[in-house]
Amino acid sequence: MLSEQDRKRIAEAVAAAEARSAGEIVTIVTPQSDPYRDVALAWSISIAFLALAALELAPNFYLGLIERVLGLWDHEWTPRQVLGIALTVAALKFLGMLLIMAWRPLRLALTPTPIKAARVHARALTCFRIGAEGRTTGRTGILIYLSLAEHRAEIIADEAIASKVAPEVWGDAMHALLGPIRAGQVGEGMIAAIGKVGAVLAEHLPRADDDENELPDRVIEV
Repeated sequence: MLSEQDRKRIAEAVAAAEARSAGEIVTIVTPQSDPYRDVALAWSISIAFLALAALELAPNFYLGLIERVLGLWDHEWTPRQVLGIALTVAALKFLGMLLIMAWRPLRLALTPTPIKAARVHARALTCFRIGAEGRTTGRTGILIYLSLAEHRAEIIADEAIASKVAPEVWGDAMHALLGPIRAGQVGEGMIAAIGKVGAVLAEHLPRADDDENELPDRVIEV
């Protein structure tokens, strides 16, 4: 995801931002926030259900098609045979769609945007609680979280920062982050966002003489 040069530059950007404020910036980059297996399962069930619905709406057409394929003539279908065909078709459709959905780009494309947004936010919150929340003396930690597959990011601040900075203030940092990301420049995006976040922190939480670096500056890749 990041080159060694990117990692070094991001750590330097964090150190420079923290040199001007009491804030502690944590950066996390992940290839994907969720596997969306439940989405793949939901699509597969839906396709199987649609196949059964098609059989129910036009049974003569599909039974005639099966007769032609199998070389049957004037076959008398028993209820058990019809049910067996329905179950076989549904199972094949389900397994086929599940196999197709194993391709990650398609699975992401077929995942509704609100679901992706919710999963990214949930993962970012988890990372924040583990890596930044309450881990500094003055509760001045802030997380910049980037999920590459979803092209989404989150900025979550600890109590001391959140009490002074409204969430919408981070809009410029988000814009600075996602712009280069769309061009494939992950390192540049993170560095730009760190600079924007650092400027806000320097304004609202200026650095004191006795401030110590309590959280690592390096980017975390998960």
